[in-house]
Amino acid sequence: MMSAQQQAYLKAMGIDVWVERDPVALVEDSSRIEPEQPVSVEPAATETVAQVIPEAGPVRNIEALNWPEFQSAVAECQLCDLAANRTKVVVGAGNQSASLMILGDAPTRQDEQQGMPFSGEAGNLLTAMIKAMGYQRNEVYISNLVKCRTAENQEPATDEVEACKAYITRQIQLVQPKVILVLGSVTAQRFLKSKSTMARLRGQLHYIDELAVPVIVTYEPGYLLRSPSEKRKAWEDLQLAMKELSTVNISLK
Repeated sequence: MMSAQQQAYLKAMGIDVWVERDPVALVEDSSRIEPEQPVSVEPAATETVAQVIPEAGPVRNIEALNWPEFQSAVAECQLCDLAANRTKVVVGAGNQSASLMILGDAPTRQDEQQGMPFSGEAGNLLTAMIKAMGYQRNEVYISNLVKCRTAENQEPATDEVEACKAYITRQIQLVQPKVILVLGSVTAQRFLKSKSTMARLRGQLHYIDELAVPVIVTYEPGYLLRSPSEKRKAWEDLQLAMKELSTVNISLK
């Protein structure tokens, strides 16, 4: 059954009238999860980073990197023009072994200042969405397709996403999520390499060749703030993710 706390979080999402659907069992026991703090890495390599990765130069075997090495490699990355204007990279935040991974398109200037993805008002709504699913924000893992902010918070270009592709692939491999929730049409189209509209992308499971992880598409929190009437559709997407997580959890027992 839906708890009073979850109903309160749905109200925080702006959904005033609650119609309960099929109940979904939560996939994780939060008592077993050790939250990770938001990761913010300065572009300049520190002494500790140099000890972790003593090899100089841009060539890295990204597929073999562990978490500290991965964070250092992203901080030193110069593969696209976004590196020129950043003050720090925003790698990600949350539980690095989460069942649910959430992806946006790019960090904002505010995210860069805070050192974590989805800060500010849009981040508050995302937190409410996560809690409506039955999780705390630090129980899931949140990141973006690119790790550097774009100029004027514009959507990342295709070549910028392509430059970060190996990083996001390795990040997913390190987290090993059971479900990936993709936020917004830009993120969905870039990540899935699709030109389909949100209407076609929503409501189904997607897979990409490199990763055997189901991908679910929903609206980006910033869009939901501008178009609150779409929040009910977003809740349907979250329910689909919850159902898939529950199915995976049952199959692992």
